[in-house]
Amino acid sequence: MKHDNQIQLKQCPRCGNLYAGISAISRTDNETPICPDCGTREALATLGIDVEEQEQILATIHRYGTR
Repeated sequence: MKHDNQIQLKQCPRCGNLYAGISAISRTDNETPICPDCGTREALATLGIDVEEQEQILATIHRYGTR
């Protein structure tokens, strides 16, 4: 069995950033694939968390999330 080790990059339609891995699904239409960060932002926004705190939470996830 042949393994394809290429990483496929996708561009998030919400923020424009490139990302690899599993997409989140936008809460705005429940079908558009978006980057995990935008998915997290949308989820946090529904909880009433302001943009500044959202960015702090994402920074923490990036710092400690892949260990």
